[in-house]
Amino acid sequence: MKTVNDINFSGKKALIRVDFNVPLDKKTFEVTDNNRISATIPTLKKILKDGGSCILMSHLGRPKEGPEEKYSLKHTVKTAEKLLGVSVQFASDCIGPEAETKAKNLKPGEVLLLENLRFHKEEEKGDITFAKQLFQLGDIYVNDAFGTAHRAHASTTVVAQFFIEKCAGFVMAAELDNAKRVMEKAEKPFTAIMGGAKISDKILIIEKLLDKVDHLIIGGGMSYTFFKAMGGQIGNSLVENDKLELAKELIQQAKAKGVELHLPIDSVIADKFDAEANTDTASNLSIPEGWMGLDIGPQSCHVFSNVIKDSKTILWNGPMGVFEMKKFEAGTKAVADAIVKATHGGAFSLIGGGDSAAAIAKFKMENEVSYVSTGGGALLEYFEGKILPGVKALE
Repeated sequence: MKTVNDINFSGKKALIRVDFNVPLDKKTFEVTDNNRISATIPTLKKILKDGGSCILMSHLGRPKEGPEEKYSLKHTVKTAEKLLGVSVQFASDCIGPEAETKAKNLKPGEVLLLENLRFHKEEEKGDITFAKQLFQLGDIYVNDAFGTAHRAHASTTVVAQFFIEKCAGFVMAAELDNAKRVMEKAEKPFTAIMGGAKISDKILIIEKLLDKVDHLIIGGGMSYTFFKAMGGQIGNSLVENDKLELAKELIQQAKAKGVELHLPIDSVIADKFDAEANTDTASNLSIPEGWMGLDIGPQSCHVFSNVIKDSKTILWNGPMGVFEMKKFEAGTKAVADAIVKATHGGAFSLIGGGDSAAAIAKFKMENEVSYVSTGGGALLEYFEGKILPGVKALE
């Protein structure tokens, strides 16, 4: 697979799938977190420096019925201009006469941003006619949107077949390099930390990891399914009753494969799912009726931190609790702190997108770990061993 470093863009128009799917302020529509936009800036700068021009296409949010003001990519223009240091033109549709004219007239060193791809239903359907209309806008195809690489959409996959020259941007290449480093070249001890609400979301990756890791730490809402399977009283904590047998099987699989499975001994419990709830701590085998676990407890923080600090490779996907609420953030922060300490001691740490990336950003530690992935779902599917259509299309 080629990257932007393998191509000279001089005099060429690069059609680039970027990931500008960023959060906007509900009232002002200003960008509230520019990480995804800033991540792709080095790719754009390389193309412009070569003497090429950039035509950017992205989705934003999940529009239901055609164009909606709150999902317009025009709200990202100011942020993109500020980060890139050049003015960014905007086309009020991603296909059609305006987009075609603006793309045709684009000069070397200039940048054009197209309106939200998902204002057209054909984008997510992978429609070939729609993809052909996008293809007509540029000379070389670049995909720098790892976060949508697991989707076979028109702009991420289908359009690539029409281009003779195509390549990965720096974000896409770095994501794949770091994922491969964890799954294929992990230095031991290798610890994976899995959090989040449901076992069902993570079952495939957990099974894959059991063949790779030395330690598997499980926290978050999914841990209570394990404790109920072990005969514990979990009060009103989140549970998947149809996954109790699966939880028992995973415990047996870990034993059989010599993987140390670490479940949280205790929890911070609450009398309701609320930022102002009354809280206490309890053993995860005996949470009182009417109470629910919303974070790992102090003993778990201590045990997990010690395992993490002694690791040489760390993969983290999913928080330990409801870290968005102050009362239930301590477990997630303790794990983040331990990962930072291990990284400073020479470990390689990959933070796997989604909520883990949001947590690392909340605690202002994104520069203290080895790599923070921009792709939640895409990274999970890669680790599950699935072929990512957006990556395959570049080969």
